Amino acid sequence: MNKQKNASKDRLFRTILQLENVEDCYAFFEDICTIKEVEDMAQRLDAAVLLSQGKNYQTIAKEVGISTATISRVSRCLNYGSGGYRKAIRKLSAEGTKNDG
Repeated sequence: MNKQKNASKDRLFRTILQLENVEDCYAFFEDICTIKEVEDMAQRLDAAVLLSQGKNYQTIAKEVGISTATISRVSRCLNYGSGGYRKAIRKLSAEGTKNDG
């Protein structure tokens, strides 16, 4: 059982799932997070995508602008976490393929 789950977090995630487009997400996350928090999350996802493409830490650090310590943490989650990064990356890839054709 996931010790992080609770009603408050369930509400947050259900709310996010109800947002209909990128503009809705920008508005919501601008209100609920600091600019730095959103940037940090975006950078972690960027690092996960690049790691899944086989890029090395130094390349990612330079390209994304984050520390190798953060990249290491993302790598641990990517390889040994709950699968959230991998599922998100698969969905992003599928969306990209769908939008290309």
